Amino acid sequence: MAYQQFKGTGVALVTPFLKDGSVDHPALEKLTAHVIKGGVDFVVALGTTAETPTLSAQEKADVLATVLRANDGHVPVVCGIGGNNTTETVQQLKDMDLRDVDAILSVAPYYNRPSQEGIYQHFKAIASNTNKPIILYNVPARTGSNIMPATAIRLAGEYNNIIAIKEASGNIAQCLELIHGKPDNFTVLSGDDNLALAQMAIGMEGIISVAANCFTKDMTDVINLAIVGKFDKARKVFYKMLPGIDMLFAEGNPTGVKCMLKHMGICEQYVRLPLVQASDALSKKMAQYLNGN
Repeated sequence: MAYQQFKGTGVALVTPFLKDGSVDHPALEKLTAHVIKGGVDFVVALGTTAETPTLSAQEKADVLATVLRANDGHVPVVCGIGGNNTTETVQQLKDMDLRDVDAILSVAPYYNRPSQEGIYQHFKAIASNTNKPIILYNVPARTGSNIMPATAIRLAGEYNNIIAIKEASGNIAQCLELIHGKPDNFTVLSGDDNLALAQMAIGMEGIISVAANCFTKDMTDVINLAIVGKFDKARKVFYKMLPGIDMLFAEGNPTGVKCMLKHMGICEQYVRLPLVQASDALSKKMAQYLNGN
């Protein structure tokens, strides 16, 4: 698979729920169609934003099947498979039906706080047990572990199927080191919506975005303009969208994005514990923002 298929704008899809807590598959189909129409370059199912830790194995399989069906080959589909139990993660790779999946997004092991060598060995095991392209996912604020640039570069150099990283450390110095030292065929993607434009300016080649669930056209416009160096135009779109991005994360993810999607008529805002729905105050601010007030 060509590396450019995982550049540009990817979107980490939420998993819509019904009031009874079950997965709302028609809403997931509607959301998938919405982001494809908005111009995303690829979609990600079962990422962090999908509340994947709260889904059963059967629900994960059903969510992936729904996204694949709704996508119908329009854009590449990435599936999140990761965890802090390496053996279990490798088993998931074998158990899940990944025939129509184009790549795997795999998060750094969380809670265990492994050393850099432990992180390397974890991803070595994953890379050795699948032929699918792998996108590493570094998000220290959520995992408590940080894939340092040297480790990502080592993995990229040794495993041909480790093709990219979603870098969400928020540390610009770390991002610079990673971009400067990476192999030419290894893609660095932003994992921070509010930093996306700045990170494109220093050499990232796209984003896996939460905000693109809602503000799909604006986010894809920002990334596409940045790719061709039109930063003056990109800034105008980005700063218009920035207050909305801030609202999405004000009470956590995907609490905020689901509330925004409810106001947009795409899905309900139900989440699974330990997450809770957005406050009335935030919901009101979102409605005003969408109405241009």
